[in-house]
Amino acid sequence: MFSLAFMDDFLSAFVPLFVAIDAIGIVAIYMGLTQDLSMEGKKRLLREAVLTALGISILFLLFGKAIFQLLGITSNDFRIAGGVVLFTFAIVDLLFSRPERKRAQTESVGVVPIGIPLIMGPAALTTILISVEAVGLTVTSISLIVNLAIVYLVFRNADWIVKVMGVAGSKAVAKVMSLFLAAIAVMMIRMGVLGVLEEWTHILG
Repeated sequence: MFSLAFMDDFLSAFVPLFVAIDAIGIVAIYMGLTQDLSMEGKKRLLREAVLTALGISILFLLFGKAIFQLLGITSNDFRIAGGVVLFTFAIVDLLFSRPERKRAQTESVGVVPIGIPLIMGPAALTTILISVEAVGLTVTSISLIVNLAIVYLVFRNADWIVKVMGVAGSKAVAKVMSLFLAAIAVMMIRMGVLGVLEEWTHILG
C-alpha cells in the first residue's frame, strides 16, 4: 500500500509534468506528422519517440543535481527561473496558436520533433528538474514513467481521440492545459521567492 505522504509527493510530481507534456493537446500535431505512415510505421515511430523522450528525461533526472552544483545555483534559484520559463511558454500558448509544423516526408520524425520537443520539450524538462529537487528522484521517476505511458496510450489511440474530441476540442484542451501551466509556474516562482527570503533571513538572523 502506498502511504498518504507518497501519494501526495507523487501527485506533486505527476500533475505538473502531465500538464507540461499535454498529451491530449498535442495529439493533433502528432497525427499531422504521421498521417502518411502505415499503421506499422506509426507503431515503430511511436516507440522510437517515447524511448527518445525517456532517454533525455533520464539524463536530466541523473545529472540535474550535478548541473546545479557545477553552476552554483540552488533549488530556489531554479524554481524562480523555471517558473518564469514555464510561465512564458504558457502565455505564448494561450495567446497564440501552436505553430503548425511542416509534415515530414520521411519516417525519421520519431526522435525530432516528436520525441523532442513535442513530448519532452523545455517545459517538461524544467518540470522534471524542479520535481527532483522537491520530491526526490524515486517519486519523480515513477511520475515520469506513468506520464510517458499515458503519452504512449494517447498517441496509440490518436485516431479515436481526435474523432471523439475533434481538432477544435483537442486545441481547447491545449489552451486549458496552458492556463494550468501558467498557474503552476506562478506557484513555482512564489515558492522560490519565499525560499530565497527564508535563506536570507537565516543568514542575516
